[in-house]
Amino acid sequence: MTQLSELKGIGKTRLDTLREAGICTLTDLLLTLPVRYQDTSVITPLSQIAPGAEICVSGFPKAAPRLSRFHGLTAVTLRLCDETGGVQVVWYNQPWLQTQIKAEDQLTLYGRVDRDKQGRIRMASPQIVKERGILPVYKAMKGIPAKTMRDMMRQALTQLEDCCPETLPDILRVKYRLCERNFALRQAHFPQTRENLMIALRRISFEGMLLYQAAAASLRGERAKGTVIAAGEKECDEYWASLPFAPTGAQKRVLSEIAADLSAPYAMGRLVQGDVGCGKTALAFGAMALAARAGYQSALMAPTEILARQHLESAQRTLKPLGISCGLLLGGMRAKERRQALENIASGAWQAVIGTHALISENVEYNQLGLVVTDEQHRFGVRQRRLLSKKAQGENAAPNELVMSATPIPRTLALILYGDLDISVVDELPPGRTPVKTRIVPESKREGLYAFIRREAAQGRQTYIVCPLVEESEQIDARSAQETYAELCTGPLADLRLGLTFGDQDPEEKENTIRRFSQGELDVLVSTTVIEVGVNVPTATVMVIENAERFGLSQLHQLRGRVGRGAKESWCFLMASPNERLETLCQTGDGFKIAQKDLELRGPGDFLGTRQHGDALIPGMALGADVQMLEESSQCLKWLRSPGYEEEWEMVKRSAKSAFAQVIDDIAMN
Repeated sequence: MTQLSELKGIGKTRLDTLREAGICTLTDLLLTLPVRYQDTSVITPLSQIAPGAEICVSGFPKAAPRLSRFHGLTAVTLRLCDETGGVQVVWYNQPWLQTQIKAEDQLTLYGRVDRDKQGRIRMASPQIVKERGILPVYKAMKGIPAKTMRDMMRQALTQLEDCCPETLPDILRVKYRLCERNFALRQAHFPQTRENLMIALRRISFEGMLLYQAAAASLRGERAKGTVIAAGEKECDEYWASLPFAPTGAQKRVLSEIAADLSAPYAMGRLVQGDVGCGKTALAFGAMALAARAGYQSALMAPTEILARQHLESAQRTLKPLGISCGLLLGGMRAKERRQALENIASGAWQAVIGTHALISENVEYNQLGLVVTDEQHRFGVRQRRLLSKKAQGENAAPNELVMSATPIPRTLALILYGDLDISVVDELPPGRTPVKTRIVPESKREGLYAFIRREAAQGRQTYIVCPLVEESEQIDARSAQETYAELCTGPLADLRLGLTFGDQDPEEKENTIRRFSQGELDVLVSTTVIEVGVNVPTATVMVIENAERFGLSQLHQLRGRVGRGAKESWCFLMASPNERLETLCQTGDGFKIAQKDLELRGPGDFLGTRQHGDALIPGMALGADVQMLEESSQCLKWLRSPGYEEEWEMVKRSAKSAFAQVIDDIAMN
């Protein structure tokens, strides 16, 4: 088989670039799919072009191109005309085009149509089309031009049969109307028609989702023989009876599911997800009470020190009356305080241990650890959860894992994201919660908003102002936290007590700022999304989100959940122009409905298709997946695992292991 280094056009430098991008073999190259396509197969008449469209046009320059210079920039401009009309075209900082383009030459261009500052329609820096068709556009790599990448891919495709064998059983492909893998890869790279491209992307996206779920399911299959904690309905009822409030039906159901897991012979692995305020913390403490009653220690790991302290206060109110001792372990403790905490954990003097990542430090030893609870799953990876689990003593002492998440996720998507966990949904809010009123605020009403914030502060109420950026950016037109803070301190909110916090801030400074806000020493907290989790301030009644259009619906809903935690009326103001997504947030407070709408509008590619560093997790996901396919692939997995399809299931498991072994390891290391 041909090696990657043998392809024409690949020298040592380009080979190194490919390897840095994780492309080490022909198979890796063939599975590097385009990020998008340029359709130059259809010419749009110039009379029909409209701003916002990405199109291919063709015509003749009305006159020779003109070169102008201003502020150190160059601009080559011309008017392109066809038999139906004309359009202004400009190329910035490409002065050589003035001599390359002749007035008599027919030009075919591909690019986006927009408007200039005077409102006139134009095309800015379009590509000059040399090749017609549906052309693949790959992720840019330094030193590898687009044409070179396409040439390399054409060469690699001659080895396709040897590099990329079929991964799915025939019976599955027929049942779910999927084309053969090799046809899909050929058409994904160089589609002959739009119809062929859609067929190819359906196959690739479906396969990716199915194999990812199969790989995740294999994690579940590794579940160890666990610590058995005898618990039933009687113990659950006694716990609920000890609380000053009656549980919701959803809370009772979920604690019963947890009790059944704890009593089973294998280690529990359960995700409990629900909206802000649905009572997940009471469920976590319920599980910890069941563990303590049976003589086992439990540990709850929170993402921030402030949230860990808040959990300790709640635990002491809830668990201490039941005779359960609680303690705190944090990374920032003084040496003497930490030494005492470690002794209490090791001796079992603390039956419920609450803390941050410090709980998984090497020198922490537990006493009969039977239950591990992690708060806010998206802040912890599989590896961190399992490090805490491994703290249990004894060869048969794999502790039970309970994961709490306040990020509502559509159930099918949750099954894929958390394939190693069973899922419980708390889909009912306690009675009497005051919903947060949400409004879209245009820029013209900003001064009125600041006046409202000042009135709230005068009554002892607090405000969050969340910005999408930490500092100003020339590339991104959005408000930054630092810029907003400086502006407010000397401007419209100068008479209030303001604080600033963001992700890369000094940890001690960040903790101190959030603590001061939590204790009412600040009226307004300007921040990035760092306050999305881990801040519980009942006197905060106003949430302002700058450039709200830049956030996903689910994230906006999470941010909104920071207010409305007390008895006072609370507001969330979205600084943006109205659109369908933001109107959804104004119409409902149901996080699951919002997440479903987000999934429908953005597609699962945004949830599953990319990781933080931007590489595709599932090939073709962002290009070809939709909500229906997500459901279909989930149903397919169930069908494969039913009796009679053992051979097919084994083939899919082998394919999943081959495709996603590295990815699952990466997830575990996050």
